[in-house]
Amino acid sequence: MVREDGKRNFALRDSGDEPSVFSGNTPRQAALKAARRLSPASSEDAADRTELRLREKGTDKVHIYDGWAWEEEAPSDKPDWMPQEITEANVSKKGIEHLDE
Repeated sequence: MVREDGKRNFALRDSGDEPSVFSGNTPRQAALKAARRLSPASSEDAADRTELRLREKGTDKVHIYDGWAWEEEAPSDKPDWMPQEITEANVSKKGIEHLDE
């Protein structure tokens, strides 16, 4: 279901449970938000990929991504409130499944 602002809600599935909901205009945008919550590695090359399964609310679609996160130094022109180390993330789409429920 699409909200008035164009965003859709995606529930992160974990063994049948849906502990978190992420919103975004696209499934990839929600997957990137979910990937940033993963335990970050020291570099992108060292990051382990984790499967993320996001069910689009109001549909039977489950978007499947591989996600990984790493720590990086903040840019030199960062605002004062931003920490020195920030978490970056990336995702790669694996496919879509349809639930039978």
